[in-house]
Amino acid sequence: MANVLDYANPTRFLNLARIILPWLSALTLLLLAVGVYGAFTAPADYQQGETVRIMYIHVPAAWIAVFAYIVMTSASLGVLVWKHPLADAAQKTAASLGAAFTFVCLITGSLWGKPMWGTYWVWDARLTSMLVLFLLYLGLIAIRQTLDDTPRGARIASIMTLVGAIDIPIIKYSVDWWNTLHQPASVFRADGPTISPSMLWPLLVMALATTLLFTTLHLMAIRNEILRRRLFRLSQQALENDLQEASALEPAP
Repeated sequence: MANVLDYANPTRFLNLARIILPWLSALTLLLLAVGVYGAFTAPADYQQGETVRIMYIHVPAAWIAVFAYIVMTSASLGVLVWKHPLADAAQKTAASLGAAFTFVCLITGSLWGKPMWGTYWVWDARLTSMLVLFLLYLGLIAIRQTLDDTPRGARIASIMTLVGAIDIPIIKYSVDWWNTLHQPASVFRADGPTISPSMLWPLLVMALATTLLFTTLHLMAIRNEILRRRLFRLSQQALENDLQEASALEPAP
């Protein structure tokens, strides 16, 4: 455990990221290529027709939208309990990525809903809870922009993240708790998937590729955030030194 926790040090994290990011990026591109190929060669659905291909983007985006918030929730605990700067950077950078994937989820869901439901949007429990998640992401980004990188801003953003986590189980179980238009789970079920294997494997590959894509982008964002903060501290120190030197050169009254 000690060896794992050692990488919570920002310098060690930067060294680790430099090593694994090229390999992770290559693997992500490979899986995306395989997944996209499978999505285009998979058979059309007997009811949805070619519209079913939206699923190969919509479902992975929905998964990452929720997964990113789970990552933020875990990082928020690290901020509040251990006050660790790397946890703060992870929490901050995951918000913009989560918002982007949630936006893709909402847009692709609307494009699928038009031919299936006859409208781009309904106030369905699943759709509404995903919209709430998107607004949570935007609110957390706004808090960070307003309060900059102050410890107070990190605490407020972390507390708001933990409060907003109540939306995650609502998203998950909304199709079970309420009578919704959104279809129930069709992959991870107690009685097994209800999707044909020829359509299931491209979906799983795309889900894995999207997870690796989020991981790659998140590691890159954390790295950039660490470097940005270091550069900011150096510029502040240089400014303070210049002011001290200027004060020393001023003639005594």
